[in-house]
Amino acid sequence: MPGPILHSGAVVTCTHGGQATPSAPMARVTVSGMPVATLPAPWTVAGCPFVPTGGNGPCATGQWTVGATRVMVLGQPVVLQTSSSTCVPTGTPLLPVSAQTRVIAT
Repeated sequence: MPGPILHSGAVVTCTHGGQATPSAPMARVTVSGMPVATLPAPWTVAGCPFVPTGGNGPCATGQWTVGATRVMVLGQPVVLQTSSSTCVPTGTPLLPVSAQTRVIAT
C-alpha cells in the first residue's frame, strides 16, 4: 500500500505512547532534509509507560516487518507510514503519528 516515506524526524510512538526513533537511518538518501528509515534497522523506544504484567516489560525496540516494495535504498526497502511493525517484548505495533508528505512510495 502506498504511503509517505518515514525519516529520522518522523513522529513515531509505540502503542503505549513511548517515543520511537530509527537506530540507523540511511544518511545517503534524504527526504525533507532528513535521512530515510529502512526496513532492517530496528527502532529504539524510549519512555514507554507500559506496566509489566507477567514476563512482559515496557516496549524497548520496534521492528518494521513490511516496507516499500518498489523503493529501495542500498537494496533495502524504505519504511512507509502505512508499514506494519512489532514492538519487543510486548508485540504491539509502532504507530506513525506524523511524517513528511512530499515523497510517497509503494
